[in-house]
Amino acid sequence: MVTKNLVLTNEEGLHARAAALFVRTANRFQSEITLSLDGEEVNGKSIIGIMSLGAFEGEEITIKVDGPDEDEAISSLANLIENKFIIS
Repeated sequence: MVTKNLVLTNEEGLHARAAALFVRTANRFQSEITLSLDGEEVNGKSIIGIMSLGAFEGEEITIKVDGPDEDEAISSLANLIENKFIIS
């Protein structure tokens, strides 16, 4: 299992488009992915779960990944967040 804490830097936090991009990226991997904020943990492959966190700019979220491709998964998801959900 790998874990990474990240601060959301995009203005709108985990809004619908950002949540959809996160889920689309997460679903490329076999590993189990969870996202947490202030003790609430949700399935990282569920758009409803992610949006229910209500994560805003400046808040720290934790990504946990457990599975055969965990290193690649956490790297891809962290890059997505660090790049403010902009895919180049």
